[in-house]
Amino acid sequence: METTTLSPWRLSVAPMMDWTDRHCRYLHRLLTKHTLLYTEMVTTGALMHGSVQRHLRFNAEEHPVALQLGGSEPDELARAARLGEQWGYDEINLNCGCPSERVQRGAFGACLMAEPQTVADGVKAMRDAVSIPVTVKHRIGIDRVESYDFVRDFVGTVSEAGCSVFLVHARNAWLEGLSPKENREIPPLRYSLAYQLKRDFPSLTIAVNGGITTNAQIGEHLLHVDGAMVGREAYHNPWLLTTWDEAFFGAAPSCVTREAVEEQMVAYMERAFLEDGCPWYAIARHMLGLRHGLRGARKWRQVWSDHRLKPLPPREVWALARAHTGEETEATAA
Repeated sequence: METTTLSPWRLSVAPMMDWTDRHCRYLHRLLTKHTLLYTEMVTTGALMHGSVQRHLRFNAEEHPVALQLGGSEPDELARAARLGEQWGYDEINLNCGCPSERVQRGAFGACLMAEPQTVADGVKAMRDAVSIPVTVKHRIGIDRVESYDFVRDFVGTVSEAGCSVFLVHARNAWLEGLSPKENREIPPLRYSLAYQLKRDFPSLTIAVNGGITTNAQIGEHLLHVDGAMVGREAYHNPWLLTTWDEAFFGAAPSCVTREAVEEQMVAYMERAFLEDGCPWYAIARHMLGLRHGLRGARKWRQVWSDHRLKPLPPREVWALARAHTGEETEATAA
């Protein structure tokens, strides 16, 4: 199987606020070479009025990597998309699925599903501004609207503006009465609506998101749609990513070891501190699931999470963590 013949959206890690920052994505890229990685949502306001470098900086190793934007004004979306392309992102994605109160106050995210023409105008503005793909991530409905016609008409309107890739979180977004966390768990998953979108719009790329935790589930979804997007499972059990290149992209089996990944992350922590003063614990928090299910994993996590160790250099912390795994680093053997 040739990886170049497969859809770039065949498998991806979802954008997750406070989680999928550049340090998290660096870890994920050590585990999978082909999976598409998404940034946290970056609002157009943050790019118009804040530090562009802080929001858009990423590691060259992260490619392929997509920038997710939050916003609704076509001019601002176009300017933000142009910045994303200039910084080297491979894709611009518009968030039409986040239900948080902050997003609702800004009149974007899941609110936009009620305004498909506004989304279409934003997509067109971004497509006119950049040469990289512009995609949309959305829900299957908002509040108690459970009619398939709602999401079908949304996709139909937005696709007429030139969007050909839709990442479908297969739950409704309840804009009132549920927290963002509850919105990821309580509204029922209805994958069948995403499958129906693919049947009704066969020329579009449709990827499904929501509640995916195993490779078997990914394989099942790929029988019906073009791609699968994994969220929390990828974060909490990142070692799963090491199986994806072989299982879904036809690549050779992964030969990477947890020890090698840990060593590369420690080296990355050291480099990040020298380059911009980033403390090691801001990076280490993303790798706490790396030894999920293994002997000594709980103690290993506790060491990396121990605030009393913050003054130590990361290589010394790593040595302390490894003492609980039955493995040695050069530091512990000395």
